[in-house]
Amino acid sequence: MADSVIRVLLVDDHQVVRRGLRTFLEVQGDIEVVGEAADGQEGVDRARELRPDVILMDVKMPGTDGIEALRLLRDAGSTARVLIVTSFTEQRTVVPALRAGAAGYVYKDVDPVALADAIRSVHAGHVLLQPEVAGALLSQDQGGGSGSGQGRGNALTDRENEVLAHIADGRSNREIARALVLSEKTVKTHVSNILMKLDLADRTQAALWAVRNGVGS
Repeated sequence: MADSVIRVLLVDDHQVVRRGLRTFLEVQGDIEVVGEAADGQEGVDRARELRPDVILMDVKMPGTDGIEALRLLRDAGSTARVLIVTSFTEQRTVVPALRAGAAGYVYKDVDPVALADAIRSVHAGHVLLQPEVAGALLSQDQGGGSGSGQGRGNALTDRENEVLAHIADGRSNREIARALVLSEKTVKTHVSNILMKLDLADRTQAALWAVRNGVGS
């Protein structure tokens, strides 16, 4: 059972928020809060020490904010999935966080049960994007964003295109493996090859690239 427990790190500058999150999550049988941090830099340091599976990260914090912390985590090679927990609904706040590598976001007034489900979802490899935010990311890319991956689609094999289509549909590696009758290890290899060939940083960017280029449903 220990291997099935999702290890969670809380990063928020408000102690009352961290306390509330911990209180609820500690009653979940499959989720364990392994630590807390009050700002982004402390969160990066604690992630290096504790190696959590999922990090709940605020965006607006004094010192190192959530977006910079995401970049630092990515540069450090962290494998933790970061779920942004924010009170800000503006796309200008959420979009940069997703570009920096967040696996998704929820608002601080989210229903507790929905929050636990979101943690399980991103841990399973899903990307949590609201349609309006996905649209904003796509329009920015089309309007002259970084252009990462453009013109590289022809480098993908037929199997990699199949895997990419499933990523675009929000499926985890396990679900893709089941759908394509492959081992999960093989799917992980395909995902790594897709990111390398398209010059993309993570599954979120891959999903957006797929939608922009008509891959998937």
